[in-house]
Amino acid sequence: MTDHATFSADGKDLTFPVVEAAEGNDGYDISSLLKETGNVTLDVGFVNTASCESDITYIDGDQGILRYRGYPIEQLAEKSSFVEVCYLLIYGELPSENELEEFEAKIRRHTMLHEDLKAFFNGFPRDAHPMPVLSSAVSALGTFYQDLDPFDPEQVENSTIRLLAKLPTIAAYAHKKSLGQPFLYPDNSLTLTENFLRMTFGFPAEPYELDPEIVKALDQLFILHADHEQNCSTSTVRLVGSSQATLYNSISAGIHALSGPLHGGANQAVLEMLTKIKNAEYDTDTFMKKVKDKEDGVKLMGFGHRVYKSYDPRAAIVKETAHTVLEKMGSDELMEIAMKLEEIALADDYFVERKLYPNVDFYTGLIYTAMGFQPKMFTVLFAIGRLPGWIAQWREMINDPKTKIGRPRQIYTGYTERDYVALDQR
Repeated sequence: MTDHATFSADGKDLTFPVVEAAEGNDGYDISSLLKETGNVTLDVGFVNTASCESDITYIDGDQGILRYRGYPIEQLAEKSSFVEVCYLLIYGELPSENELEEFEAKIRRHTMLHEDLKAFFNGFPRDAHPMPVLSSAVSALGTFYQDLDPFDPEQVENSTIRLLAKLPTIAAYAHKKSLGQPFLYPDNSLTLTENFLRMTFGFPAEPYELDPEIVKALDQLFILHADHEQNCSTSTVRLVGSSQATLYNSISAGIHALSGPLHGGANQAVLEMLTKIKNAEYDTDTFMKKVKDKEDGVKLMGFGHRVYKSYDPRAAIVKETAHTVLEKMGSDELMEIAMKLEEIALADDYFVERKLYPNVDFYTGLIYTAMGFQPKMFTVLFAIGRLPGWIAQWREMINDPKTKIGRPRQIYTGYTERDYVALDQR
């Protein structure tokens, strides 16, 4: 490949240097385009636009590859823990045994919420969706812990640990608030995932028994969601952070971005689809025919991905986990429907040609439901898993000397100049 690209405009040739990737797509640095031509590029949805250089996560959508800091997701899901993956994403390398113990100890020391922050939950109605509660509470953390200088490494580290420790507690309390149940203090003898399960499903009046297989399954799901390159919420975190907003406020914005149904709400949509099929008078074959015929109101959820054009590597892992969890909890009719839909899609040229393979959301809703989570908590679980990726991306952005405040351009299509018309003449 050449080290530049040539662009012709208005009889003038411009040379754009190539920015080489360690792996995957190289890029063309077109930062001089506006200055040289007076024009901008239009790339709706940033389909072809790289907003930054990053060494955190690599995705090859055609080959179904996902790696954190170079480590394949399959290996991390099988052999690592969520806290270890947090360390890997944030600091760039797998920790030694002593480093991991110290990291876990720091997180354990910060799991409790300030008592005044706990009262914050009383300001929300019981039926409030937990995602805005989560985002609001994260933003409020910045009022309780005011060492917020984004360029002070010690203060950034303090904010990092507090977020990792306190977000599961906030999430559990949001769940408890929706049910009118009492909050539990964290038990710092437990791991992060164990503690979250206990605070979510436990009661003060009785001990909570942890199921090791459920703990492992949820921990693995957190790993699978920990980072995914420059997606909508991650880009939001970086864009907000580019204004030198605090880590808390940037993460709060990311949570709001994740709450959208096109981003974090897909697994809930899958569950709703499977339930509709279960309650309908037709079988899965008929449903898939309706999908192919593009009948109104019939959509195949949990298939296809903006990046992956083959089988989502996370989906294969989640499918196996779903079998483990649902076998433990008893047979599940929705799981049987899901497997039948996948079988049809993988064998039908209509879906294969359109590269509609199952994605990570296809089975996660079934697992969360089997664990006892309500559908509105699904995106909250996504946020807990994605937190270390957001933090790593924010820290990379804030320490990058090339970072500029994000300010996308537009192509204006409105009125040209016109004169003001007095009110009585309109």
